[in-house]
Amino acid sequence: MKMSGRLLGEAAIKRLLERVLALSKADQTEVVLESNDSALTRFANNVIHQNVTERQTELTIRSVIGKRIGVAKGNDVSEAGLRRIVERAEQIARYQVENPDFVSLPGPIAVRKVEAMLPDTLALGPERRARVVGIICRRAREKGLVASGALQVEVTELAVANNLGVYAYHPEAMADINIVVMADSSSGYADYFTLDASQIDAEALAREAVDKALRSVNPLDLKPGEYPVILEEYAVSDILDFLGFLGFGAAAIQEGRSFMGGRFGQRIMDPKVSIWDDGLGEGTMPTPFDHEGVPKEKVEFVSRGVANAVCYDSYTAQKDGMHSTGHALPLPNSNGPLPMNLYMGAGTATKEELLAGMERGIWVTRFHYTRHLHPLTVAVTGMTRDGTFLVEKGEITRPIKNLRFTQSYVDALKEVELIGRETRLEGGYFAYNR
Repeated sequence: MKMSGRLLGEAAIKRLLERVLALSKADQTEVVLESNDSALTRFANNVIHQNVTERQTELTIRSVIGKRIGVAKGNDVSEAGLRRIVERAEQIARYQVENPDFVSLPGPIAVRKVEAMLPDTLALGPERRARVVGIICRRAREKGLVASGALQVEVTELAVANNLGVYAYHPEAMADINIVVMADSSSGYADYFTLDASQIDAEALAREAVDKALRSVNPLDLKPGEYPVILEEYAVSDILDFLGFLGFGAAAIQEGRSFMGGRFGQRIMDPKVSIWDDGLGEGTMPTPFDHEGVPKEKVEFVSRGVANAVCYDSYTAQKDGMHSTGHALPLPNSNGPLPMNLYMGAGTATKEELLAGMERGIWVTRFHYTRHLHPLTVAVTGMTRDGTFLVEKGEITRPIKNLRFTQSYVDALKEVELIGRETRLEGGYFAYNR
């Protein structure tokens, strides 16, 4: 198949999916196509050292024979390649044991079209990326600091079809940049994740990271202990990451490994805390359907501190007598459904008000190398990074050395005094607003 520009295009993709379904001899067949065109500019020591592009197309075929299921992947979309992937999926299915909990692949449901392909993002070529990076490196160099990071643009097409009538197609383009600015004894961080590359403000990002690095010079030791904290959005994203991965999916409930298990309708966090997932919500990276072609639904996991619901794919929904909420992940997948567009409800406080209300505590920019210790409590250990400060009587008084912490994220959200009113989109495995 010949590519046109950076996209395969819906017409060509639809013909390819229809051909796969025509080749299949299984009782039920699902085909997922993901095409990705990625361009990356990486910089270190205040200079660009790498420009790379990557283009790949991957097919995932799920074949169902009775209650036996086989999954095969491949990137050869020629006629012979399609035949091989289909035959492999069917062969794998025949060798599987029957899954008594499997009922059926999902049937067709209308999917809403959303615009996620903006011209300025598609036009973010190497010269424009170099100009953005150049501003950041110059600002770091002017202050005697060293900048490193990466600026990436990705154009993605996702399409899903099955022989029960499901068909869904969605293209999107996104850009993200991350920056670390370092001195001998300090560092600062900034990032930005967006559908609209014209909104990337290199001067503002450089200013944020440089300011953190300058204010963090010569940090002091702080004695181990329990401290109240003010968490910037970067740190909050880590909390949402672990909550979503460990507790907000139906498989985690069914397997007895979620902190939500047996607690629906109970208060598990502070009443100021609300967390939900919405693939079509304002300000997120829009995701109209999942990897089964099921439309995304808004799911409220925690409503004013009360455990409310989890998200489903078709398999976990059938086990519970529920319906899929559109949260199936790419196959093969041992995690079950997961939220991909998490939000945390904003509060009313400015950052100045958050600071003014603290007698003595720690201001945290972000966390680093966090690892969970226990899923039922979401106990996590990790480090602070890129700007950690002591707060005394409502003011940041001095930088402190990065600290290792061990903390249950669920318990941390039981004791929330204030939540900031500012939100921002963060990228990564999940696209978050908080």
